[in-house]
Amino acid sequence: MKKLQLGLIFGGRSCEHEVSVISALQLAHSVDRAKYDLHPIYINKSGEWFSGPGLLSLDTYKEPVMYTQKGQYERVTLDVTAHSGALVAVRPGKWLYSRPRVTILAHLDCVIPVMHGLHGEDGTLQGLLELADIPYTSTGVAGSAASMDKILMKHIFRSGGIPVLPDATVLRSEWRQKPEEIIADIEGRLPYPVFVKPANLGSSIGVSRADDRSSLRDALELASAYDRRILVEQGLDKPVEVNCSVLGFDNKARPSVVEMPVTGGQLLDFKEKYLAGGGSKGMASLRRAIPAPIGDTLTQRVQELSVQVFRLMDCKGVVRIDWMIDPKTDELYITEINTIPGSLSFYLWKESEPRLSYPRLVDAMVEYALQAHHEKSENNYAYRSDLFNKMSLSGAKGAKK
Repeated sequence: MKKLQLGLIFGGRSCEHEVSVISALQLAHSVDRAKYDLHPIYINKSGEWFSGPGLLSLDTYKEPVMYTQKGQYERVTLDVTAHSGALVAVRPGKWLYSRPRVTILAHLDCVIPVMHGLHGEDGTLQGLLELADIPYTSTGVAGSAASMDKILMKHIFRSGGIPVLPDATVLRSEWRQKPEEIIADIEGRLPYPVFVKPANLGSSIGVSRADDRSSLRDALELASAYDRRILVEQGLDKPVEVNCSVLGFDNKARPSVVEMPVTGGQLLDFKEKYLAGGGSKGMASLRRAIPAPIGDTLTQRVQELSVQVFRLMDCKGVVRIDWMIDPKTDELYITEINTIPGSLSFYLWKESEPRLSYPRLVDAMVEYALQAHHEKSENNYAYRSDLFNKMSLSGAKGAKK
């Protein structure tokens, strides 16, 4: 059986660059090499693309090693011509004055984007892959973009009947022009505590809890350093945080076991998510209770709503939806959806029924990517019209009406 040529894209121009690298290397070491030829494609913080075997070692990314391992990787580009899938390297000629040689390293059959944050999880990379007509495992352009933007995301959740907490939106330009008015407006709409978040970041980077005016000012200042749009969300008193992953595509979607992160404070921040266990295992190193000790009724509601969110955002592959429970009322509120979750939530699927090992999870993601690509190929893009024969390039006749 011919092996599938599988591209693994990771890194990128994002604050979550290092998290992406760790998540990608975890996946790379779990791929079934009897089924796939894996082609790692690393995007550095400057936006340059590289491929090569050296990119599968974590030591490669420790400065200044990245730029000293000759022969272990090379600059590459992706041919975005539809149906090509070519991963291309331009190599120097054999002799001093020889022309550079264009070398095709592989024709990719499918791509797994393991990108966290902007320029990868936000629909931009997905758009590139759509133009290239290459199957990919993550949620599509619209769902990725809306899920990355916490403000847009909450509007969609409200319209879809998903329970959300009250919030306010702040523009960085307004915050810099009239900070006192902004603070007064927030205090008039939301009681303390509140959580302040950059609209387009993940991994809890730039997120702060504010319990009074002074801490609110600091939180808004911090968030404004990461994004021009800021979400201020009403907080709960000692909420219970739970997460649920969903896997599937189209009318097939199933939830994972529900987990409860074990935090040392009131905010599950970047340090607790990724550095508590030494940092080498990404989200898999976080302390957690699996299954979450919240009872069968609440567990079922988390799973049902998670599937509903998956379908509302037209997701594909594997996602993770984060929730908060008010311990006083057992009311459930959504926090966010992660369309490319840290460690791809493999640690949840190996504890779910039926259990999925990481290699089998990869198989399922690839299967759904190929299915989605086949579904798209059934769309009609060949609508015929007589427009060219009837239009004129002179005068108003050629104008759009």
